[in-house]
Amino acid sequence: MAESVLVVDDEQEVADLLELYLANAGYQVYKFYQGREAAECVRSKKIDLALLDVMLPDVDGFRLCQDIRKSYFFPIIMLTARVEDVDKIQGLMLGADDYITKPFNPLEVIARVKTQLRRYHRYNGASPGDWQEGEGLPGEELEIRGLSINRRTHRCALYGKELSLTPLEFSILWYLCSHQGEVVPSEELFEAVWKEKYLDHNNTVMAHIGRIREKLKDSYQKQKFIKTVWGIGYTIEK
Repeated sequence: MAESVLVVDDEQEVADLLELYLANAGYQVYKFYQGREAAECVRSKKIDLALLDVMLPDVDGFRLCQDIRKSYFFPIIMLTARVEDVDKIQGLMLGADDYITKPFNPLEVIARVKTQLRRYHRYNGASPGDWQEGEGLPGEELEIRGLSINRRTHRCALYGKELSLTPLEFSILWYLCSHQGEVVPSEELFEAVWKEKYLDHNNTVMAHIGRIREKLKDSYQKQKFIKTVWGIGYTIEK
C-alpha cells in the first residue's frame, strides 16, 4: 500500500506541483487549499507525512501543526515563504520535523519526504535488521535519574510516566543519553540525527532541544537532564 502524504497550500500552483511530483514518486496524495479541510482529512485518513504551508487563508499553518501534534506523530514539514529564523524555530517548537523555504526545488521536497519517512518507519514498527524480538541487546535501554529510554521499543518514560516523543525527538534524546557524561557538539548531534551536513547558524537543534525540555519539565534555569554548554553543544551529566 502506497504511503500517504498530506499537502496543504493555498497557492494552487504550488499544491498541484507537489501533488504531481509526489504521485510520480509513488505516494498517495491528499491535497487541500485550506487548513480546516486538511484537519478533517487527518482525522479520517491514515496520513504518513504532512507538508503544511505556514500562510493559510483560514487556519494558521503553525496552529494546524500544533493541533496535529496533540494526537499524531507522523512527520510534518513546514513550507514557508518567510526566511526569518524566528518563524522556522516557531514551527519546530510546535512539533514540525523540518521546514522548506519557498521557492523550492520539487526534487528537494521529495528527497526530504523520503528522509523523514525512513526515519519515521525506523522507529515505528520497522524491525531492525541486526536484532530479533526478545533477544535483547546491551545498551538498548538506558536509565538516567528517573528517565528511561528504550531504543528497541522506541519508548521513553519519566518517573514511570510515558513521554510522547516524535521520532526526531527520540533520536536526539537517545543520542545524548547514549553519550552521557560527554559534551555533544551541536554539529555532531545534527549530523548524527538528520544525516545531513550541519550549516552555521542552524537553529534546528536548539528548537528541538527546547521541545524535549518541555516534555521533560526541564527548564532552562534548572536543567536537570539536558544541559547547555554555551558555544559548544549539550550534555547529560553522569
